[in-house]
Amino acid sequence: MANHCYGIFELATIYLSNKPPMLFEARLAIDGLGCPAERRQRSPRRGRASLFEALSQLQLAFVQLEGAERAAAESAANSAQN
Repeated sequence: MANHCYGIFELATIYLSNKPPMLFEARLAIDGLGCPAERRQRSPRRGRASLFEALSQLQLAFVQLEGAERAAAESAANSAQN
């Protein structure tokens, strides 16, 4: 299971690191990682914290990139109006 989660994490980072970032695809991968993370939360086994940390890092990066992309689009729209 850990290998699959790692693969999903890597896929999300690839989508986020593209220029421009592939936000839709990244969101799907992040949501896909969230499902096993939720199941893992109910398990007392080790490794649970690292899975949640990875998920949190991806979510934070996604929000930052989405905000930057939105700000750039708004700036371009304002420039076009002037």
